[in-house]
Amino acid sequence: MNDLVNRVAENVGIEPATAEKAIGMMLGFLQREAAEGPVAQMIEAIPGASELVAKYNGEGSGGLLGGLMNAMGGGVMALGQQLMSQGLGMGEITGLAKETLAIAREYAGNDVVDEVVGSVPGLSQFV
Repeated sequence: MNDLVNRVAENVGIEPATAEKAIGMMLGFLQREAAEGPVAQMIEAIPGASELVAKYNGEGSGGLLGGLMNAMGGGVMALGQQLMSQGLGMGEITGLAKETLAIAREYAGNDVVDEVVGSVPGLSQFV
């Protein structure tokens, strides 16, 4: 997990604690929104990714936050708002998404990641 977080933090230029939470939020979003089989395969392939999803998307984080996401219409824009509330700008969010998916491609392969990205409406324009 530390390799994933440190690599994203360094390459995007954000603090490791922020990177950890943002990666967990993004992967949790993909777990909820993407095609079930490919996203599970992708998350399981990345060392430490399952732990980040569990840590930042557990039952305790679904209540109010889940309600806010649904009220906002969910989707990519709601994730963007969540990440902005963590202090990230659009450039950092785009960098976070690209770097995380680049790592996912290394572990899960291009076909799996492409299927995940293609199954989430609007995601391809950000990555």
